[in-house]
Amino acid sequence: MVLGMIALLAAALILTSSVVTRYFLHASTDWQDEASVFCLVGATFLCSAFVQAIRGHVGIEAVSSLLPERVNRVRILLVDLGCLVFCVFFAWKSCTLLHEAWVEGQTTSSSWAPPLWIPYSLMSAGMILLSVQLAVQVVVSANKLGER
Repeated sequence: MVLGMIALLAAALILTSSVVTRYFLHASTDWQDEASVFCLVGATFLCSAFVQAIRGHVGIEAVSSLLPERVNRVRILLVDLGCLVFCVFFAWKSCTLLHEAWVEGQTTSSSWAPPLWIPYSLMSAGMILLSVQLAVQVVVSANKLGER
């Protein structure tokens, strides 16, 4: 969570310096856009597992309030399972992209040309952490269903 906060702050500072540099100094800034995107990718993906742990992602409360408790537990388990399947696939594809970027030495197409393994590694780490968090929640939900 702290890394995500630092990345978000860094993106804000980078973009602010870009605006100031372009407006007041009339200088081109080619690296700031990519650097801020890399920071935002890191903030988004590295914080996703924490947000999931506190169930902070967007949800529809109206459905859960209408369902009986047992049916709601089944709904939560099914939603978590579906999310887990999607996130494991996303993590696998992210790791594939990371491997390709590393092996092939891929860079962005700008004049700055930073390596693409940087955002892909942040994306992979975040999706792996989110998958682990969802797996924990699936086990907890399954245990709650087994209690009754």
